[in-house]
Amino acid sequence: MTEVGLDIGLKIKWGADGLVPAVVQDAVSKEVLMMAYMNAESLQLSIQSGTTWFWSRSRNELWNKGATSGHTQRIVSMAYDCDGDTLLVKVVQKGPACHTGKYSCFFNDIPVSGEASQDANAEGGDRFEVLGKLESVIAERYAERPEGTYTSYLFDKGLDKILKKVGEEAAEVIIAAKNADNDELRSEASDLIFHLMVLLKERGLPLDDIMSELAKRDGKPTTNKMR
Repeated sequence: MTEVGLDIGLKIKWGADGLVPAVVQDAVSKEVLMMAYMNAESLQLSIQSGTTWFWSRSRNELWNKGATSGHTQRIVSMAYDCDGDTLLVKVVQKGPACHTGKYSCFFNDIPVSGEASQDANAEGGDRFEVLGKLESVIAERYAERPEGTYTSYLFDKGLDKILKKVGEEAAEVIIAAKNADNDELRSEASDLIFHLMVLLKERGLPLDDIMSELAKRDGKPTTNKMR
C-alpha cells in the first residue's frame, strides 16, 4: 500500500473475508446510490485514482465502477465511521448508479406505519423537505434521462436552454408581482425555483451549498452599493 493507503487501512476493521462495506452517496443530491465492498487493494486504488473501485464477491475480482457502462463515480470525499467498519464515499455520479438503469439501487420502497411515517407537512415537520425531494427527483432525471419528461428534455438541450428558461421564469415572476396577483406569483415563483434547481444540478452545485452561503450571511450587515 501507499503511505496514505496504509495509514487509513490500519484504521479500518476489515471483516474476516478482508472486506469492508462502502456506502456510496451522491455528493450533490445526498441520495444514497449503492452499497458495495472494498478490500485493501480497491481502497488503495480508489484513493489513488479518485474513482471508485470495489471487490466483487460474486466474480472474486476487482472492479472499477463504470469502466464498462461509462457510469463512473468521481470521488469527492471518503470517510470511515466511528467503529471503522463502514466507509462512506461521496461521489459525482455520471449516469445511473444501479445496473438496472435506475439512478439509485434503493428504489424499492417499503411501507412503514407509525408516527415516524406521518406526513412531513404536518405540524412540526420540515416545511422545506419538498425541496430535498425535488432535488432527488431532478438528480434521477439527470442520471436516467427517461423519455417524455420535461426535466430530461431540459438536460438534453443543455445549459443554454436551461438558462433561457430561468430568465423567462424570472421575468414572469416580476410580471406577476407587478400585477399584484398572488395566485399567479405563487405559480411563477414555483416554476422559477424548479428551473433554478435544474440549473444547479446541471452545474453540479448542491442545494446545501446555497443554504450554507445563506447561513454565512445571517446576521451580517448588507452592503450598500449606493454609499
